[in-house]
Amino acid sequence: MNRYDVVVIGGGAAGLSAGLVLARARRTVAVVDAGSPRNAPAAHLQGFLSRDGLPPQDLLALGRAEVTAYGGTLIDGAVAAAAPGARSGFQVRLADGSVLTARRLLVATGLHDVLPDIPGVRERWGRDLLHCPYCHGYEVRDQPLGVLGGTSEAVQHAQLIRQWSSDVVLFPHTDALTAQQREQLAAREIRVVEGTVQQLVVEDDKLAGVELDDGRVVRRAAVFVRPRFVPHTDLLVSLGCDLDDDGWVRSDAVGRTTVPGVSVAGNAANPRAQVITAAGEGSSAAIALNNDLVDDDVHAAVQRHATKESPCPTTD
Repeated sequence: MNRYDVVVIGGGAAGLSAGLVLARARRTVAVVDAGSPRNAPAAHLQGFLSRDGLPPQDLLALGRAEVTAYGGTLIDGAVAAAAPGARSGFQVRLADGSVLTARRLLVATGLHDVLPDIPGVRERWGRDLLHCPYCHGYEVRDQPLGVLGGTSEAVQHAQLIRQWSSDVVLFPHTDALTAQQREQLAAREIRVVEGTVQQLVVEDDKLAGVELDDGRVVRRAAVFVRPRFVPHTDLLVSLGCDLDDDGWVRSDAVGRTTVPGVSVAGNAANPRAQVITAAGEGSSAAIALNNDLVDDDVHAAVQRHATKESPCPTTD
């Protein structure tokens, strides 16, 4: 079968949560998963009620099992294109050439993190080169921490990281700090180490410090950085969905985009969605989609009923 009420594109927390809700609502639903979750480098996920500390791949495995237990279909593969159907709904073409048809689409393709081009950053990403203190801060609490500059939010990020350790160093890197920022950092005893960062120093497969352009090495146990978030919006754009000035898809509180029948959930629309937030957004989007489908079902039923009730024409 390749005809579904809803095709969900993206098999992370948002997509699987949506698939679960829709399958339990007795909708035919397929979740297409390309198998490249954003949090794959992380060993554990934190802050997810009842699943705190679980490896991310284990959460996905549990979610996949739940979706299939209620009759949902999981398709391992990538989506090559999506477009409106000839009469109604949508067609989704997979990379292997197969085509799915759907009355509605939910795009949960997430985002990717653009990291500073500094040796060691990509290799340590998600291990001891970190982004979210709510996800990883407790695990590195009270240790010597660093915050890598180069973005407009670096100073604010350093002030946030201070919540987890009294030993925090901000490396402005290519940034020029204002007098007010320096005063605020000094007031909270956040040390500023000037100089361009050359690389992260790794010893025995652990981050050991930050090396500057003059050869100095500042010992740190973990370093935080604010990456640039780039949403995966190619499919949404191809479907005609509007983006805002920052390149994020426009959507309402339950994920409906500017194209009727196309919804979005998780990091594809919300850069700050943690795993538990993305799951919640997938659930909300699924409920809204099901309600929309019910409206369609009522309309179709009324038309069929009217056709049955209409009197047959008489002839003399």
